[in-house]
Amino acid sequence: MTPEQRYLFDINGYLHLPNVLRESQLTASRSAIERYIATPDNQLPEGFSRSENKKNYENGFAFDKVLESLVVHPVLWPIIKEFTHERPAFSRGTLLVDTHQHGPSHLHCAREAYGWQSTRYDTREGRIYCDDFAIFVYFDDVFPGDGGLLVVPGSHKAMFDRPPSLFNNGAITDRADLPTGVVNVTLKAGDAVVMTEMLAHGTLQWKPKDRLRRILVLRYRPQFKGQPSFVTEAIRDRLSPETQELMAHAHYTHVKEIVKKEVVQLS
Repeated sequence: MTPEQRYLFDINGYLHLPNVLRESQLTASRSAIERYIATPDNQLPEGFSRSENKKNYENGFAFDKVLESLVVHPVLWPIIKEFTHERPAFSRGTLLVDTHQHGPSHLHCAREAYGWQSTRYDTREGRIYCDDFAIFVYFDDVFPGDGGLLVVPGSHKAMFDRPPSLFNNGAITDRADLPTGVVNVTLKAGDAVVMTEMLAHGTLQWKPKDRLRRILVLRYRPQFKGQPSFVTEAIRDRLSPETQELMAHAHYTHVKEIVKKEVVQLS
């Protein structure tokens, strides 16, 4: 990570990375996403499914190699390694598709949902450690007024519970009524956001009726935290050896071969 990236993430709890995807990557990714969306339920390969409201597309990262390659994208890879102190594990990757029919989601974070013990954020030796974080890769432009991602910058360091009276108890339905302290993050297609799950975040309803908000949510943790990935064998068999190694649960002392690479190419 650059000193600028490290500073901004430390004070905000999230980092906006512009122009992560080249135009060719963006075009190929959109094509793969459109094929997933257009495939009828009864024709989807084993391990792939969509939610009833057609917002969540399970295992979107594994549907096509161009999407799988984003798991170790060269812009993201140094951050993934730093946050896990060179002990990374990829957990899962879901494709989210927002339309104007999907409602907003309340502000939430891992600490509020699972307790303060569930996640950890620390800075040691001039680096960041974060044991539960997500990367959102955007495939569509988001303009002010569209809706989308909400964050409470700095809330990852909060030492007190969020009072119910604050931010309308987390229920924010319109950008025009955005409370002071809450930010609507707008990104361009090809941008990405890195965010700790300790950060309070939610979404506004997507307003455009002629455009979608399509994002790939990639989740990471240290290789020794939690249980081995719950990705099914059918999905795992589709993945490149590099992705399989990255998903593997391992001991504190183990150094994965993939970590020794500055740039990862899927085979």
